[in-house]
Amino acid sequence: MRVLFVCLGNICRSPTAEGVFRQRLQKVGLDAHVLVDSAGTGDWHVGKAPDRRTTLAAQQRNYDLSTLRARQFAVEDFSRFDLILAMDHSNLRNLQALRPDTATAELDLFLRRYQLELDEVPDPYYGGADGFEQVLDLIEQASDALLAEVRGRL
Repeated sequence: MRVLFVCLGNICRSPTAEGVFRQRLQKVGLDAHVLVDSAGTGDWHVGKAPDRRTTLAAQQRNYDLSTLRARQFAVEDFSRFDLILAMDHSNLRNLQALRPDTATAELDLFLRRYQLELDEVPDPYYGGADGFEQVLDLIEQASDALLAEVRGRL
């Protein structure tokens, strides 16, 4: 199975989701069976490491994002991945506009798919440290639900 997380710049929310979900898979021994990646709909940060505040918040919860680098979403991702999870409505609309008729990937909002209280992961970029903590809280909850789905598919 192949899972892709998508946000705007691929330096805050989607790399956090990639790191959290990858660790969840490792803990249960499924990391060899599931490919996890992240991307941004924009190209502003291509090649850059996650935002330092993202990395710091993740480190405080024992997630290592140090090897991750931002990349822009590519139309080919619709055939390379089974499940593409957008962080918010704006990115979902951007992805839907790019989606070719031949796309095979399922496309959804990460939080909505798992029926959490919110349906969007808020963008913490212009806020304080508490925003990065909230992002982690939401992503951890949704990642647990995604892990259950993946286990059922494998």
